Amino acid sequence: MQHRRPHYSKKAKTLAAATVALAAAVGVTVAQADESNKKCTAYDTITLGKYYVNNNLWNEGKYTGTQCVWDNSRSGSTISWGTSYNLANSATGKDYDVKSYASTVLGWHWGWKVDKASTGLPIRVGDRKPVNTSWDFTVSSNPGTMNVAYDLWLHTKNTADWQDQPTDEIMIWLNRQGGAGPLGTKYGSVSLGGAMWDIYQGDIGWKVYSFVRRTNTTKASLNLDDFTQALVRRNLLSNDKYVSGIESGTEVFKGTGRLDTKSYSVNIG
Repeated sequence: MQHRRPHYSKKAKTLAAATVALAAAVGVTVAQADESNKKCTAYDTITLGKYYVNNNLWNEGKYTGTQCVWDNSRSGSTISWGTSYNLANSATGKDYDVKSYASTVLGWHWGWKVDKASTGLPIRVGDRKPVNTSWDFTVSSNPGTMNVAYDLWLHTKNTADWQDQPTDEIMIWLNRQGGAGPLGTKYGSVSLGGAMWDIYQGDIGWKVYSFVRRTNTTKASLNLDDFTQALVRRNLLSNDKYVSGIESGTEVFKGTGRLDTKSYSVNIG
């Protein structure tokens, strides 16, 4: 199954970039929370240190139903959070339409919500800085059609802001359910991080590259630089591009389920 990720609406861009919040002090542990703190309005956010959780119901008009996000805890650069959803096609929605991407955001997402300096981004691809990430999560049984994936945004400059469209997007699929499939056509395959990945290439006004893990997992420890360099070696990505944003979450096509992140972290350099 293929899907498109169309341009964000002007409203979505404005909401995503409207408020600049101060980052919480690094190293401070946030008290344990629960689902009583959940937020269910489109584009609601929860700041967790250098990250924020985004209830990104971006494909307005294509779905009916609800989606919520909540935070559990933060200790240093490690966070725990969750999302639940019950989404169906609207009258104009199709099975192949991605409806939402509830996710954590580090860095750029049509602007900067937390203190830019705290994120460690952007970074130039050719500088080969390690981007070490760890993600331990669970997916509910029968979660519908969905995936669990990283999403990286790239620009030609290191000063990208809300008005700057990305030139490249890199998705890294760790888990997929219900027949979910990536945008575009298969380009090749690669062995990275102890697993085999199929590489897909598409275009929605910017280039989209998807690394789809051949076997599902619910736990990953990866250096995301390995994935950008895999594209550089294939002449698909330039070393002069900048990684501006790193996200992690679940794309929902349709269904009812939840993603619980036990622990998640990104450390650059």
